[in-house]
Amino acid sequence: MKDPLVRFGVALEGSLLRELDAVVRERGCTRSELFRDLARAAVGRAKAPKGVSAVGALTIVYDHHVRDLSKRLTDLQHELGEGVRSALHVHLSHALCLEVIVMQGKADQLQSVSERILAMRGVKQGGLELIAGLGEGAHEPEHAHPHSHPHEGAPPQPRRRRPPRR
Repeated sequence: MKDPLVRFGVALEGSLLRELDAVVRERGCTRSELFRDLARAAVGRAKAPKGVSAVGALTIVYDHHVRDLSKRLTDLQHELGEGVRSALHVHLSHALCLEVIVMQGKADQLQSVSERILAMRGVKQGGLELIAGLGEGAHEPEHAHPHSHPHEGAPPQPRRRRPPRR
């Protein structure tokens, strides 16, 4: 038997609704179809089984001028140790940075850490792409993190600027 549709109201800022409608037009779908897709994705992430091995890519855009935010993000990644497999940091503008943090661990733990990061003051936008249930054979970290990082205990190094492309 087909699950019946239920109508409900949603309140959005006018500017967000205009942007949403642009996505609807681009995809060639309806608002309802787009909301169903978004809802299914959110429910799927929320239902990731507790304790299941997973990898996740957390993408955030943040204002690095917000007091101590960069330090708090770095501290949290160090706290996760080998759970952080890689991180990419890109300067987007004078104030904004994009960071992609690739993590490995239990799905519920990755979600929890991601929610903590996304809730930090100064994080403008972001999301977690979680791939759960990889099963046996997924690469697990092999060492406890005995090596130092170049930034620990060393003075900051000047940034090298690439010459503009012609």
